[in-house]
Amino acid sequence: MKKAVIIGATSGIGREVALCLLRKGWALGVAGRREDALEELRQAYPERVVAYPMDVMRGDAADRLMHLIQLREGMDLFFLASGTGRRNPLLDEEVEVRTAETNVTGFIRVVTAAYRYFEAAGGGHVAVISSIAGTKGMGAAPAYSATKRFQNTYIDALAQLSRMRNAHVRFTDVRPGFVDTALLDSAEHTYPMLMQPGKVAQSIVRALERRKRVVVIDRRYRVLVFFWRLIPRWIWERRFLFFLFE
Repeated sequence: MKKAVIIGATSGIGREVALCLLRKGWALGVAGRREDALEELRQAYPERVVAYPMDVMRGDAADRLMHLIQLREGMDLFFLASGTGRRNPLLDEEVEVRTAETNVTGFIRVVTAAYRYFEAAGGGHVAVISSIAGTKGMGAAPAYSATKRFQNTYIDALAQLSRMRNAHVRFTDVRPGFVDTALLDSAEHTYPMLMQPGKVAQSIVRALERRKRVVVIDRRYRVLVFFWRLIPRWIWERRFLFFLFE
């Protein structure tokens, strides 16, 4: 039986990925801040789910991850779905700093802990949800887009490190577009090409099974990202696509 540890399994994409893996027969260790949501998953699959509360913002996150891995008696896949971000064109300092602390500091804590575990174990699979927002700096969400670019680059670096050290740790960088989760303020703003978490999770699990290195979800966003990369900086900075986030 394959084993996965999922951080951020209490809602949104993380929860849907957990349910997809459970339907495929995986055993899971699930973590997140909402103990009630974790317990709901555990009770639904008591023989294949162990749960342990965790907040990547806390300094003990790496230790808690190691304890969850012990409870699960090992892992083959580490999946990080935890993160934060919001529109912030007025540059509220608290929003920007919290986004950076969660998506950079918290990200480093648990991803490096998972990497070290797999290196010691002789190999494994690290997968993270970043975003297409890392493709270009988006004026309506500066910290979010910057931290997602950081995550893309950090995984690139760890993938190279794994090869340098012959650690046999492989990586999947999952880059969704707009997904209808609590992260979006969809009640106040309309987002184009909005995707449902269940379908996104199915695409993610297929990408994990195929061991894809980078996956943009879905085809429409793959086309969009391709053309985004071709846009010169001087055009992008002249409010290109900014209307999507106003």
